[in-house]
Amino acid sequence: QVQLVESGGGLVQAGGSLRLSCAASGRTVSRPAMGWFRQAPGKEREFVASINWNSAGTYYADSVKGRFTISRDNAKNTVYLQMNSLKPEDTAVYYCAAKTWVVAAPKDLNEYDYWGQGTQVTVSS
Repeated sequence: QVQLVESGGGLVQAGGSLRLSCAASGRTVSRPAMGWFRQAPGKEREFVASINWNSAGTYYADSVKGRFTISRDNAKNTVYLQMNSLKPEDTAVYYCAAKTWVVAAPKDLNEYDYWGQGTQVTVSS
């Protein structure tokens, strides 16, 4: 089992920045790939970014490429999502997810084994 706890969400004006954190505990020795997803009201949950266990590979949705950066600190069992140049359309609940024993971090949410409870990000115009 892997437990995930997100933090860092909040209210920010358009053009601003936020950094989300996801702390993992439990069977982190399983070397999970990590992903960030988001879900806006009335919409399906969508892929935002993901990162391999060793940070050798990072992947982004086209809508956030160049604005968001995913990173991880395995010593702290934490993954981050730095979000810059935020737009109102980035408003959503952001979820952290873990996929164990895989090399390349997937983009498909159905492939992830564990999920956090989510953190709200609201971008005002």
